[in-house]
Amino acid sequence: MMKLFQILLFFMLGIQNANSLITVDITRGNLDPLPIAVSPLHIDKNSEGYKSLEEKKLGAKISEIIEKNFKSTGLFNPLKKEAFVQKPDIAHLKPRFEDWRLIKAQALVTGKLLVKDKKLKVEFRLWDLTAAKEMIALSFTTTEDNWRRVAHIISDKIYERLTGETGYFDTRIIYVSETGPKNQRIKKLAIMDQDGNGTKYLTLGNELVLTPRFNPTNQLVTYMSYFKNMPRVYLLDIETGIQEVVGNFPGMTFAPRFSPDGKKIIMSFAQEGNSDIYSMDLQTRVVEKITDHSSIDTSPSYSPDGKYICFNSDRSGLQQIYVMRSDGTQVKRITFGTGIYGTPVWSPRGDLIAFTKMHKGRFYIGVMRSDGTGERLLTENYYQEAPSWSPNGRVLIFYRETKSDSKGKGFTAKLWSIDITGYNERMIKTETDASDPSWSSLLSK
Repeated sequence: MMKLFQILLFFMLGIQNANSLITVDITRGNLDPLPIAVSPLHIDKNSEGYKSLEEKKLGAKISEIIEKNFKSTGLFNPLKKEAFVQKPDIAHLKPRFEDWRLIKAQALVTGKLLVKDKKLKVEFRLWDLTAAKEMIALSFTTTEDNWRRVAHIISDKIYERLTGETGYFDTRIIYVSETGPKNQRIKKLAIMDQDGNGTKYLTLGNELVLTPRFNPTNQLVTYMSYFKNMPRVYLLDIETGIQEVVGNFPGMTFAPRFSPDGKKIIMSFAQEGNSDIYSMDLQTRVVEKITDHSSIDTSPSYSPDGKYICFNSDRSGLQQIYVMRSDGTQVKRITFGTGIYGTPVWSPRGDLIAFTKMHKGRFYIGVMRSDGTGERLLTENYYQEAPSWSPNGRVLIFYRETKSDSKGKGFTAKLWSIDITGYNERMIKTETDASDPSWSSLLSK
């Protein structure tokens, strides 16, 4: 079972508070990404006075991950190393700013790596090349096998310094791994780093699994599974592998999701053809009925402060999105556009609600304000669903299916991500087909 590696030591070498001339536009699609140079990590000599080939390779891998993280945002343009004119060790001590500006770089990342006594020490600096000043300097000491996480944490620190937002690189994504023809899919729970590496399978595939969702405060996951054709809601501790049944319900249970404090699960529960929304206190196991309506209420999601719940319902005739207080009062419909709305998910920032929309046989992923105004459709396709937010509310991940023939051949399901501006749409690599993604909170809080 996957176990989180721990950062053993983290200390700040110093942060320059001087105003930077670098600006990164994060309010719209960035058509002119910031040119950034990521210098290879300088390798410090070890106690024997030499630099091993393995250490050189490790330093190159760390800088490569940082580059890929920046590239994936669409906000940065990592420059090719062939254009660099200064050696990594000299650049880390003090860059020749004019040399870096010649290749049009506006920001520079330098670093140093030392491996000693099976410990890994990584130091990095971020330089504002326009202002000719150091912006941030940090150092991390950890175990050797934790090098990939260190690269993600460094990426987060640089992203935050340059954009003013928290990063999302040191995170994981849980999803349903799918194999086999469309009419006989084998579905397992799988988890990976946000960049698609480190995939682990958490279930065996002998039972159908659906809708895994991360706890916002820790590494617990809730999901649905069918045991002897009966739906159950489970809790799974990713670190220990301990799994427990939240409860056995006589009817159908759908779309379990955690409350913002992680102490409750909210879900829809169907009986006799009707579906209402319920919550369960995970400590006391007390179940509370939140909606009581003759129509189908489902797909609930809390606001970040826990005061409100968005959900979809067909109480107006067609499936639309509603918002209510967390006790079920003050129900208000917020969507009035053409089409059918579903799977609403509140942004971690609280300002937007993501949703799926079906109109004229096409599926859209969109966002709107929490009062239903400002609807924007970000992406359109044959079939796509289940948006999930990055922890900083900047990116959505969802899954998209392709068409197949009558025998299910040619069918695929893949994970995709898109910025809330509607730009930088890209497929996320997975070892198998994938659906129902959920994004974790930052691991290094």
